[in-house]
Amino acid sequence: MKVFLLGGTKDSINIIEFIKNKYDSYILTTTTTEYGAKLAKEGGSDDTIARPLPKDEIIKLIKEGEFDVLIDATHPFAEHITQTSADIANELKIPYIRFERPTTNLENIDTSNIHYVKSFDEAGKLIECKFNQGNVLHFAGANTMEEVLKYVPCEKFYPRILEVPSSLEKCEKLGVSKDHIIPMTGAASLEENIELIEKYDACVMITKESGEIGGVIEKIEAANQKDIAIIMIQRPQIKGLNKNSIVSNLNELDIKLNSFFKNRLNSAETGI
Repeated sequence: MKVFLLGGTKDSINIIEFIKNKYDSYILTTTTTEYGAKLAKEGGSDDTIARPLPKDEIIKLIKEGEFDVLIDATHPFAEHITQTSADIANELKIPYIRFERPTTNLENIDTSNIHYVKSFDEAGKLIECKFNQGNVLHFAGANTMEEVLKYVPCEKFYPRILEVPSSLEKCEKLGVSKDHIIPMTGAASLEENIELIEKYDACVMITKESGEIGGVIEKIEAANQKDIAIIMIQRPQIKGLNKNSIVSNLNELDIKLNSFFKNRLNSAETGI
C-alpha cells in the first residue's frame, strides 16, 4: 500500500507509526518545514518532502508514484490544503481520508476566561479594545501573527514559534524582536504555560481551537490559574468536504483503510 501523507502534525506521526506497524506499506510524507520532515522520518516515513507543495506538483507526485491513497493529516486550521487535497483526490479518483482531531472536550473546564472569535483579525481588534494594558502571548503560529499585529504593538507581543528560518524571517519582517520570540518544540505543559504568563507579564493569550493534542486544555488551565483572558480562534468549516471521508482516531483510520483495500490486505495476510 503506497500512502501519500500530508503531514506536519503530531497526528501525522501517530499515523505513520500505526501504518508502518500494521501494514506492508510505503509512505511519502510532505510537510512545510524541515523540522516536520525530521519528525516524520524518525516516525518511520520512507521518504519526506519539506516544503509547501502547489496543487500541480502534488498531482504529479501522486501520478508518477502510483500512490494508492491520499491521507490529509494537516492542522485543523490548514483550510486551504485540506480543500485542495480533497479536490485532488476527486480529480485523480483515488481514495481520500481526512484525519481530523476531535474538538476539545471542555465539559469539566472553567471556560469563563475564554473569548471566542472567528479570525485573527477579530482577535487583534478584541485585544485593542479590551486587553490593551498588558502583554500578549501568541500561541498560534508564525503564519497568523500579521493579522494580530495590525492592532497590537510589537513591544507587547510575544509569539511562541518554531525557530525555523521562515518563521524567524516573518518576525523580522513584522518588527518582532528576537528577545520576544519564545522557542517552541511541542505542546507546552500547564507548568510551562504558567511560567510564560508570569515571565512575560501577559494579560491575554491567543490560541487556536486545535484539540487536546495541541495542548489547548493546558493553555486554558494556565490562563485560569493566572486569571488572564484567552482568545480562542474557532475552527474553520471546510466547505464541500465529504463527512464520510473524515476519521478522528486510528481505529477509524484502520476501518477506512480496510474498506478501501480489503481484498489486497486479505491477500497479503494470507500470503496469496
